[in-house]
Amino acid sequence: MTAPTIVLVLFSLAFVRQAQGDIYAYKDPQGVLHFSNVPTHSGYRAVIRERRSDRTSVPGHFEETIRSAANRYGVDPDLVRAVIKVESDFNSWARSHKGAQGLMQLMPETARLHKIGNVYDPDENIDAGVRHLRLLLDRYQGDLELALAGYNAGMKAVEKYGGIPPYPETKEYIRRVLDYHRRYRRNGTTSDSERAGR
Repeated sequence: MTAPTIVLVLFSLAFVRQAQGDIYAYKDPQGVLHFSNVPTHSGYRAVIRERRSDRTSVPGHFEETIRSAANRYGVDPDLVRAVIKVESDFNSWARSHKGAQGLMQLMPETARLHKIGNVYDPDENIDAGVRHLRLLLDRYQGDLELALAGYNAGMKAVEKYGGIPPYPETKEYIRRVLDYHRRYRRNGTTSDSERAGR
């Protein structure tokens, strides 16, 4: 990939994403560039940083769904917001290279477990994602880090290692979710619609 092409790719990413999360790049031994919002090893380098002033905004049209599902399953709504922020940055059409889909990035087997019809429907996706968080919190006796490890890496991985799996991606995932969780709890939730009304 030539230097002008790389610049064009980075410019396009910045324009399209409009700072919807950090973007990392890695050039493999064959010279192929890989981009990710969740780096999986230390070879990745940040090339686009999220706009920090928007770190705790929540699109207003998701807020009622988040509150309702959190109340229904007894899960901290700030935790739900933090998981969605890290998983998809509130993009209901998000799809990962591993096949996770929607706001809470549900894997197909998780979607089947919770019997959701349309994984890209925000109401269904959030309901299933919060229900899954409740299942994990119950399974790990309220241990938030283990629940998040199970959400990211799967329950089998947590049980295989008897705790948080030694995956850099999972460790970074837990760190980011807990960071956003603290921010939401400390700052309160500000939705985009509330910002516009100020």
